Amino acid sequence: MTFAKPSALAAGAAALLTLPAVQAEERVQVLASFSVLADMVEQIGGDHVEVTSLVGADSDAHVFTPRPTDARALAEADLVVLNGLQFEGWMSRLVEASDYAGPTVVATDGIEQALGEAAHADEAEHGHDAHAQEDGHDEHGHEASGHEEASHEASGHAGHAHAHEGMNPHVWLDLGLGELYVNNIRDGLIAVDPAHEADYRERAADYQQRIDALDAEVRALMDELPEHTAVITGHQSFNHFSRAYGVDFLSPAGLSTEAEPSAARMAELIEVINDQGVQALFQENMTSPAIIEQLAEETGLPIAGTLYSGALASEGEASTWLGMVRHDAWLLHDALATEDAAHDHADHDHDHADH
Repeated sequence: MTFAKPSALAAGAAALLTLPAVQAEERVQVLASFSVLADMVEQIGGDHVEVTSLVGADSDAHVFTPRPTDARALAEADLVVLNGLQFEGWMSRLVEASDYAGPTVVATDGIEQALGEAAHADEAEHGHDAHAQEDGHDEHGHEASGHEEASHEASGHAGHAHAHEGMNPHVWLDLGLGELYVNNIRDGLIAVDPAHEADYRERAADYQQRIDALDAEVRALMDELPEHTAVITGHQSFNHFSRAYGVDFLSPAGLSTEAEPSAARMAELIEVINDQGVQALFQENMTSPAIIEQLAEETGLPIAGTLYSGALASEGEASTWLGMVRHDAWLLHDALATEDAAHDHADHDHDHADH
């Protein structure tokens, strides 16, 4: 029997002990501004990244206040991933406090071109002018009434497709624009970690296939809703979902959850609800339920469930970006679809797991 020399055993043991540390050091340290972006980075980066989310699950980026520990985390990052479009209004102060000078990915870079292409594709598919609302007509060719204008103002249902100051930043709710996020994040990871470029490209391509499949599923579900379906949510976050899938969203608050609607605004919204035949109210996971509960009491409308827009759930189906959008689509469908459409899906197993 042959035994290894003690020196060889010691060297082997030392190598095993240091291996996990070396592997940990090789992982790209990515700081994402909020939970949706963090999930995207993890899906594309896989084992090559370690992701920290400044704003966690079920937390509101609109009212986030950075802490000293966040400045330290930013200073130690290899890559920072932001949404942009003024979604992270606190980020400039945080960058200044941390002295971070590394690479930054703005996930919505290229949004103007992407929205322009989406508008042309929608026009080609549906045979109507996606810009009709700019000259006083809604997307179905009807002249907009005062209440319809109030509805579109409340929901941010923009008929035009140009990036501009103040654009609703919740772009991730249009899965058709998912490629913009995927490509920007993929290219950012490749820039800081070119050794794993092939892996990032492969994972991004696989992710894009899943996004495209879910986009088709959501479109099919929303196509089964009655025409001119309108719902109420806690704040103005579903503009891009509305534009992409044809459901009108109204909200008592504006773009930020910090806004508290006035009594006059609530009265106006109740009038619009009654005039437009709004079918349901929906809470949001990161906004106070009090306003929606007040609307339910005053209008008699049911609260159909909780939608997710700006933050993932801490667990369950909506704890990933794709799972979140699937949850929202099925909740809207189950609450608003006609009986015939609901019957067509009665045998469908919509477990909503994000595979």
